[in-house]
Amino acid sequence: MLNQSYINEFILLGLSQNSKVEKILFVIFLLIYLATIGGNMIIVVTIIYSPALLGSPMYFFLIFLSFLDACTSSTVTPKMMVDFFHERKTISFECCMTQLFAVHFFTGMEVIVLSAMAYDRYVAICKPLHYSSIMTRRLCGILVLLSWAGGFLHSIIQIIFTLQLPFCGPNIIDHYMCDLFPLLKLACTDTHIFVILVFANSGSICIIIFSILLVSYGVILFSLRAHSSEGRRKALSTCGSHITVVLLFFVSCILIYARPTAFSSEKNALVFATIITPLLNPMVYTFRNKDMKNAIRKMWKRLIVVSGDY
Repeated sequence: MLNQSYINEFILLGLSQNSKVEKILFVIFLLIYLATIGGNMIIVVTIIYSPALLGSPMYFFLIFLSFLDACTSSTVTPKMMVDFFHERKTISFECCMTQLFAVHFFTGMEVIVLSAMAYDRYVAICKPLHYSSIMTRRLCGILVLLSWAGGFLHSIIQIIFTLQLPFCGPNIIDHYMCDLFPLLKLACTDTHIFVILVFANSGSICIIIFSILLVSYGVILFSLRAHSSEGRRKALSTCGSHITVVLLFFVSCILIYARPTAFSSEKNALVFATIITPLLNPMVYTFRNKDMKNAIRKMWKRLIVVSGDY
């Protein structure tokens, strides 16, 4: 049941209170945001218009990963950039809850998509003869639907217990967005139980899935001993990209949520998780991937030919 008491809006302190620094940060984050949306959308469009890539489960999952990265960044970055031009940075209670829900919805989905991509690589490398019979379109569709359901369940749980908190005193959040620990600091009640719930719903999930992914990639790397040198090189290149993305995402997640108290550098870690990581993902998956680079070149050539006809 909604229990916001006297609080109708929150005041965000943002990343800096220095107006000159904020203008510099605006330019930096604008460039990052444009590069994030552009890079991830190029990946989505390239795969959709490349039948050879779209038929591969790995690239099927990559479409959703890129889409989620664009959505996560869009949930946070535009509001933060607008706030750079306001001395008093406010967000209504309703918008705060919406932002909280959206961030955890998209990142919760991303956790499951990354797990699905790890499973895809495990089957491709450790069970190559059964790959086509295991990684069917039906299974890929089920895993994507599971990510939507898992992300929704994860975020709705966060919202339900956050709405139980009474906010009747200070409304200043030392952050650039609404998140769980900053809100818990403002609650007019004992929040020990809520901290445990945050750990159970976010921190433990990060730790468990991160551990499973590390074990799965360990098994993959161990099994590469039986492959040819060319096979090992190609598999290591692909898995290296996946491991990089996993480390970028989960280390930030664990630092923020797998703690009994708020993390002193939570703002910096969350900037990395919600803004920097979505920018780096398309770079990781394209710069070391010949198939993606060739598909992007072909797509640009087709676009140039079509534009030249007009």
